[in-house]
Amino acid sequence: MKEQKALEQIRQKIDDIDLTIQQLLNERTAMAQEVARVKIENGENTDFYRPDREAMVLRNVMERNEGPLSSREMARLFREIMSACLAAEKTLDVAYLGPEGSFTQAAAQKHFGGSVELHSMSTIADVFHAVETGNACYGVVPVENSSEGMVSHTLDRFIGSPLKINGEVTLRIHHYLLSKETDLSGVHTVYAHPQALAQCRQWLTEKLPNARLLPLNSNSEAAKKVAAEPEGSAAIAANSAAEIYGLSVLVKNIEDEVDNTTRFIVIGGQEVGPSGVDKTALLVATKNKPGALQTLLTPLAESGISMTRIESRPSRKGIWEYVFFIDIDGHIDEKPVAHALDKLEQESSMFRILGSYPKAVL
Repeated sequence: MKEQKALEQIRQKIDDIDLTIQQLLNERTAMAQEVARVKIENGENTDFYRPDREAMVLRNVMERNEGPLSSREMARLFREIMSACLAAEKTLDVAYLGPEGSFTQAAAQKHFGGSVELHSMSTIADVFHAVETGNACYGVVPVENSSEGMVSHTLDRFIGSPLKINGEVTLRIHHYLLSKETDLSGVHTVYAHPQALAQCRQWLTEKLPNARLLPLNSNSEAAKKVAAEPEGSAAIAANSAAEIYGLSVLVKNIEDEVDNTTRFIVIGGQEVGPSGVDKTALLVATKNKPGALQTLLTPLAESGISMTRIESRPSRKGIWEYVFFIDIDGHIDEKPVAHALDKLEQESSMFRILGSYPKAVL
């Protein structure tokens, strides 16, 4: 009896806390709507979503957290709160590399929360086109995998696109073998994105040495295709795709690398302000002279700016002509970065800032 009374008191306290949380959430939403009203009155009809502001809020949430909820879990909850508040200001349409059930969809949901409108696209080029034409506010595409390197299709789109990078998302990738078959012996064909096939190369060689490996635009497209075929095929895809397309999980976690992680970028037309912990992405081409690349990168070294990535791609403007995609730490509004980039531009035959944006928080 005494124990039951104690439980009732605890539950009453929980109910009281829930009421307070609900009232505060509605108050926060009202404040977000007031921000939207002020922006519209000042002629700002776009950019209700502020990647820099969100990154700062999430970092503050994690820094001040005292538990018992983990800092990451607390930040995830705040991400959803901000997503719901943003939806109360303006519907945010986000294109992603689909179909439904893709890792890119999971990355988009992780970054924007569950209150945005997600739109599946068949190819990376389609995602870029949706944002370029205004049919989507932002797009999410894969750009780099920890074991297989850069996604060339994404990099190549930037050569001719005016879009900028507005954010990044990292996602731990677990690959599942999905099929209608009940045993590996019945699998003769495996569909997947080329990156997924590469990330599972060793497992496929050992377990399905005679299977045909056929690349498709995405892993979820592979799952959709297997669902439509009568027998003998399997797809490498996310676990969520099994339920969506009515497939069984034959084997889970078939990726070769234990820490297999993919980085996704958020593309848009927005200029993003500094958040305090940022990256800047560059697209440059060297002048045709000896030592040009070394000369090009010297301003970064002299300014003490860390270059975190450099990748070369054919320029598509001439045989053996290349452009370089460079990632550096810092934001273009920071004086050392701006000074170094001014010098770098002088040494370049082509120079474009693809965006300064917050480093991934979660």
